[in-house]
Amino acid sequence: MIVGSSKSLQTDNCQLTTDNYSKMKLTLKIWRQKNAKSAGKFESHQVVAEEHMSFLEMLDVLNEQLISERKEPVAFEHDCREGICGTCSMVINGHPHGLMQGTTTCQLHMRHFKDGETIAIEPFRAQSFPLIKDLVVDRSAFDRIIQAGGYISVNTGQAPDGNAIPIEKDQALDAFNAAACIGCGACVAACPNSSAMLFTSAKVSHLAQTPQGEIEAQRRVLGMVNQMDEEGFGRCSNVTACEAECPKEISVTNIARMNREYLSASLTSDVMK
Repeated sequence: MIVGSSKSLQTDNCQLTTDNYSKMKLTLKIWRQKNAKSAGKFESHQVVAEEHMSFLEMLDVLNEQLISERKEPVAFEHDCREGICGTCSMVINGHPHGLMQGTTTCQLHMRHFKDGETIAIEPFRAQSFPLIKDLVVDRSAFDRIIQAGGYISVNTGQAPDGNAIPIEKDQALDAFNAAACIGCGACVAACPNSSAMLFTSAKVSHLAQTPQGEIEAQRRVLGMVNQMDEEGFGRCSNVTACEAECPKEISVTNIARMNREYLSASLTSDVMK
C-alpha cells in the first residue's frame, strides 16, 4: 500500500489539514477492440488509484496516463456518474457493474479493491449489443423495444389532483419499483442466454399496473415482446442472474407479470387476429 502524506489547505481565516490517504497499485486487464469487425484482445496496464475514487475516475486516470504516453485512450461510456443514466455498463471481474449489489459502475469505489489486485474489465457480451469500440456497445435495441410500446392515451390538459385516481399502495409501489429500471443492460450481460426479459418486463409492468396504462396495455405488451424477439435476444430460462446483477434490483416477478399480460393479449387482442 502506498501512503500519501497529509496536506494542508490555507484559507483566509483558518488552516485545514487533511488526513493521510491511501493509494493502491493495480493491474488492469482491459479489453481493447478497434471496432466490431476487428479482432480484440486484453491489454494489461498498471495504474495507481486512490481509494476514494470511483471506478470511472480510476479509468480517467488510466486514460490520462495513456494520453501522456501518446497512446490511444480506452473508450468507455459515462454520463451522469450518479447511478441514474445506465450508460456506464461494463463487466468487472466477471460481473456486470462489478461485485457490489445494487450498484452501477460509476457508484463502485476503489476502496472495495485491494492493493496489488488484478482487475479484468470487458464490455457486455451479447449478439444484440454489437460492440462499437473497446468497452462501448450499441444498446439501441432497448430503445427500439421501448418505441414498440408506443404511448399512453391520457388527457394532458390541466393537471389533476394527486389523489384523483386512487391506486392501491402495494400496486403503486410495484409500478414505481419497475419504473426504476435504467436500461443499462446488465440483465442481458448476466443472462447465459442474453435474454432481455427483465428489462422488457420492467417497462411493461410499470404501466400495466396503473390506470393510465390500461388503454394500450394489450398493444403495448404485444409490440414490446415481439420487438424483443426481433432484436435477437435469447429466451429466459429462470436462472435469475438478471435480478442478482441488476443495479436497481428489479424483481423477476415482473417477468411473470409480463408473461400473463402477453398470454392474455394473445388470446383476446384484435392485434393478433
